[in-house]
Amino acid sequence: MKKNKIIVGLSILILFTAVIPYNFSARPAYANGEPLYVNAEILYLREGPGLSYPIIDTLKEGTEIISIEKQGDWHHVQVGQQEGWVAAWLVKTANVQKDSSSDKTVISQVDSLNVRVAPSLSASVLTKISSGTESKFLQQEQDWIQIQFGEMTGWVFAEYVTVKDAKSETPESPTDNVQQEQSNEPIEQIDPNTFTVNVSAVNIRKKPDLTAKKLGLASEGQQFKVLSRDHNWVEIEYEKGKKGWIYSFYGTFTKQLKQNHSSEKEEAKNFVTIIYNGTNLRESPSTSSNVVVIADAGHTYPIVESEGDWFKIAVKDQQTAYVANWVVSKNNSQGTTSQNNTSQVAERKQGTLKGLTIVLDAGHGGNDRGTTGVRGTDEKDINIITAEMLRSKLQAAGANVVMTRESDIFVDLRKRVAVSHQASADAFISIHYDANEDSSVSGFTTYYTNGYQQKLAEYVHEGLASKVNLKDRGPRFGNYLVLRENRQNAILLELGYLSNPSEERAITTDYYREQATLGIYQGLLNYFDDQLE
Repeated sequence: MKKNKIIVGLSILILFTAVIPYNFSARPAYANGEPLYVNAEILYLREGPGLSYPIIDTLKEGTEIISIEKQGDWHHVQVGQQEGWVAAWLVKTANVQKDSSSDKTVISQVDSLNVRVAPSLSASVLTKISSGTESKFLQQEQDWIQIQFGEMTGWVFAEYVTVKDAKSETPESPTDNVQQEQSNEPIEQIDPNTFTVNVSAVNIRKKPDLTAKKLGLASEGQQFKVLSRDHNWVEIEYEKGKKGWIYSFYGTFTKQLKQNHSSEKEEAKNFVTIIYNGTNLRESPSTSSNVVVIADAGHTYPIVESEGDWFKIAVKDQQTAYVANWVVSKNNSQGTTSQNNTSQVAERKQGTLKGLTIVLDAGHGGNDRGTTGVRGTDEKDINIITAEMLRSKLQAAGANVVMTRESDIFVDLRKRVAVSHQASADAFISIHYDANEDSSVSGFTTYYTNGYQQKLAEYVHEGLASKVNLKDRGPRFGNYLVLRENRQNAILLELGYLSNPSEERAITTDYYREQATLGIYQGLLNYFDDQLE
């Protein structure tokens, strides 16, 4: 009898819970949901992960959204009762919202520093910032720092910046002058409807194809209205009523907002900004002279005069000192900045790469993975990491470095050659890792195709041989398109065999890449020094 009563009671309870709905929370919960905030004046909620998908709703700055998942540069989000997709570069995390009062600032040590969507070398580049540019520190994840630059939030590689405490003392009058002048700089803002050209010149074509008819030429800094997109091509309105296509690699989806300039004619002023903490300001233009002041990154001083590779600057109380031009960025009254440059292009000296343009070509990318090692290493990934490490060394020596790709994207071989031609490269270095059906094959090789490329190949190969311990396969002739079709001095490096298990283990380490890039750098330095003799 008791058993029957229990069964009847349970039946009634189940029926009761099925009929009467429950609502513990009006807000849906996601096990892996991450709260985000809109970080733009307006943000479009779209039906899919891309700018071509229809707009569902318009979100205002500061709106909280919940990320359900992430695909590439897009978040799948929940906003109230709606679901859709938003661009990752136009949102910020809840942590960033909380850390907005951070006292730290970040100063770029190099020109053209990439600000990326996420803390990864394969993430898309939002924009580039100049040497000496100061931005707000938000947070750090291992080797990456998240910054606030204008209205934009992005990630930079920690090795290329200096972090300083905003509370540290700075010289009063020079800094005040700098802030007044910098307030007149144009502000760069992410805008998917505006395309800004970032190279000296680029062809406008009739169709989204490198072989299509040329309609005109666009110059650096020009901005165009975006009409549509087709994979890596952008359709623009280049003149009133006239349409054409530009390869998106040659620019960014940004626009410059001009600020009001003073109507009064300002007196031309030049100054330097320190880009490294603990920089010595000396009595005379020599590294052996006495130190007058030790300055940290972000301090700014007026230039009194230039003496060779040194600037004579004014510090406190009418005192002057000297600082080397390779540890500062130079600014002028127009708000431009340049590292390691004087007002005129200096003649290159031995031991530097000043005045030279070097194109680094990280092989493969996107759906072209290159070879895959026996331990699962994708060639495209270590190519870009190696190229980034080499770039930092070349820039430190004063070179202007151009990358054919800066993230995990596919770049056509002829387009890589076009980058070399457009940049008038003094050297084009294509970086690869090798493979062979015979897993016992090992070593590094340097290839050239045209006769005028052989000497560069020999010098760089010799530099590599002095730094790495792999089998030396020597400089060789190789019939590669990026060399064969290249009018510039070009070589292709195979830095070891991923098909060899033991070699793959060695060449995928940071130590090997450091030694290899040091060898390539030394080979380039020796080659160009030889040209001066």
